[in-house]
Amino acid sequence: MTGLPTYGELPRDALAPGARRAAVLGRPVAHSLSPVLHHAAYRALGLDWVYGRAEAGEEDLAGLLAALDDQWAGLSLTMPLKHAALGHLDVVDELAEVVGAVNTVLVQPGARGGRPILVGANTDVYGIVAALREAAPDGWRPRTAVVLGAGATAASSLAALGQLGATAPVVVARSAARAAGTLQAGRRMGVDVTLRPWSDAAAAVAGADVVVSTLPAGGADELAAVLGAGPAARPGAVLLDVAYDPWPSALASTWAAAGGLVAPGWGMLLHQGAEQVRLMSGRPAPVAAMRAALEGALAR
Repeated sequence: MTGLPTYGELPRDALAPGARRAAVLGRPVAHSLSPVLHHAAYRALGLDWVYGRAEAGEEDLAGLLAALDDQWAGLSLTMPLKHAALGHLDVVDELAEVVGAVNTVLVQPGARGGRPILVGANTDVYGIVAALREAAPDGWRPRTAVVLGAGATAASSLAALGQLGATAPVVVARSAARAAGTLQAGRRMGVDVTLRPWSDAAAAVAGADVVVSTLPAGGADELAAVLGAGPAARPGAVLLDVAYDPWPSALASTWAAAGGLVAPGWGMLLHQGAEQVRLMSGRPAPVAAMRAALEGALAR
């Protein structure tokens, strides 16, 4: 589907026999490349499924979820719905519960043809781990880690860094109040998180083995300028900047110029989407086909 459906409504494309629906919800969502990824996967898998997108805020979520029927395979959720979804689902998997963020809703058959069961999952953690491992050398085990930002993706980043071995990360945020939920998520994970103010950002990232920037596009440009004029990345340190449009970001360019390794944000998008395809279809995701479609869309 190329256009957006009416505000607050789910896509209602005509379906072929046996086909299913999926979509991405969020606000804003017009820029999302998730339809590119999912449609490439469906073509490669021979699935005659449709994947749309719908502009939706927290106030729309309950109604949209209630409208799901057995034609639906699932939903991808982006800002600002990842926290809000937790209270509207029948089941939330352990990782999503601990992180406090759902980016995937799976629609499963209800008992005796009743209302579908909605299951919340988090594939962002998988995507972050996979993107970082692609950029890092074999056997990489970071010890010092920094997360820039304090939203839902920051909480997923803490879980991903813990899986990679960095269990005492630093979170750098502009607002201590906004970081409270991320710090609580860290405690649920058993991660020893240190909160530092934004004024410490340059010093924090310059000494880290791995940095994950969860800031929106342009949000780290000022930091990139500071790093470019002084200490930047240690050679071999890894940066994941989740903002992938425009790419490379100022932060990624500065990092690479200092000898650091860069994991592009679109790599996280690719791998979290591949895991969504696996969960929704029950089949291994065709990552190569999805990567080619995504790279083509970004080049355009």
